[in-house]
Amino acid sequence: MVREGFSVLLNAMPGIEVVGEAVNGREAIRQVAALRPDVVLMDIRMPEMNGIDATREIVAADGDAKVLVLTTFDLDEYVYQALRAGASGFLLKDASARQLADGVRVVAEGEALLAPTVTRRLITEFAKRAESPRPAALSQVGDLTERETEVLVLIAQGLSNAEIAAHLVVAESTIKTHVSRILVKLGLRDRTQAAVFAYEARLVTPG
Repeated sequence: MVREGFSVLLNAMPGIEVVGEAVNGREAIRQVAALRPDVVLMDIRMPEMNGIDATREIVAADGDAKVLVLTTFDLDEYVYQALRAGASGFLLKDASARQLADGVRVVAEGEALLAPTVTRRLITEFAKRAESPRPAALSQVGDLTERETEVLVLIAQGLSNAEIAAHLVVAESTIKTHVSRILVKLGLRDRTQAAVFAYEARLVTPG
């Protein structure tokens, strides 16, 4: 009933068409492979296969796949795992129809749904539980230039390209170039993955 409700709400929004629905993670993987949607709106808790495993398989099969996770509350450890699995962001299930549609559009355009007040707190909460930085993350930091590292830290703090450009007093196009290079060097998909990386490499101090 909830799934059908979301479908009705989204179909009523201009520029959005719901091309398929799935009752669990396994069916979601099959539907995505067959329908190739611009955005996958993914629940976390589902029978047979959960949203984390489904997200991981969808992203592994298609590097351009964009997954937007739905959750009941923001400080949900499963959401953090979904972000690490390749999700581009998340929304709370009590989001308004407009927020839901805006979130889908943002992710469809290739941007990460990285709200500083929510996603950063989520990443901080679970990244700080690790006793030490991830070795793989630490080894990759050395591949970044000083300016790229600076931009990565600002991404993790939730700043947009325009805000980073203003902070560093450079053109926004320059920041876009830095962001692209950061993602390529670190093998990351988007800004959400970059923020997770920055916290796990301890470039940003949790808390």
